[in-house]
Amino acid sequence: MSENTKHDYAAEERQTDGHEETEPAPKDTAAEEPLYFAGFWMRFWAYLFDLLIVVSLNGIVLGLGYFAADLEAVTIGVFTLAGIFTSAVSFGYFTVMTKLIGQTLGKMLFGLRVIAHEDRELTWTDCLFREVIGRYIHQSLVFTNLLYLIVAFSPDKRGLHDRIGHTCVVLEPRKSKRTVRQSETGAAQPV
Repeated sequence: MSENTKHDYAAEERQTDGHEETEPAPKDTAAEEPLYFAGFWMRFWAYLFDLLIVVSLNGIVLGLGYFAADLEAVTIGVFTLAGIFTSAVSFGYFTVMTKLIGQTLGKMLFGLRVIAHEDRELTWTDCLFREVIGRYIHQSLVFTNLLYLIVAFSPDKRGLHDRIGHTCVVLEPRKSKRTVRQSETGAAQPV
């Protein structure tokens, strides 16, 4: 029996109701825009903007707290109540914004988004590991802030906190691109 004959029998066996079975078509990935990893400097400026937000929130929370009680006088072990509130606001801001919206206000401003590294939805566990444990490691000692430089030199632009949280930061696709042409009068007009 020749190889062609075997193939013909296999094709006949796959036929049902007069139609040949086919494998499902792969997803149309051309319709989706490609994702690009966000580089170090874009992430740096977004983080600085977020720090301004966190400092402002801490000023509001601690300002109200100082009216109610002297937060620096209340200690729990080696931690002051003011330090606990400051940490809770900071870690809470980054964690909640990242989980619920996928980006903080700084990332929104610079067109960045946090996504899960694998092809799945971002979970609370991912966000907690990225924003609390990862940032705590970065900020625990002065020299550990240098670990953020991993973003600049890794090919997938993932820092230590991204790897801990199984996340990556990507550039958001632009919503629309407007083409401009010059009219006969010299004025620019959108197309």
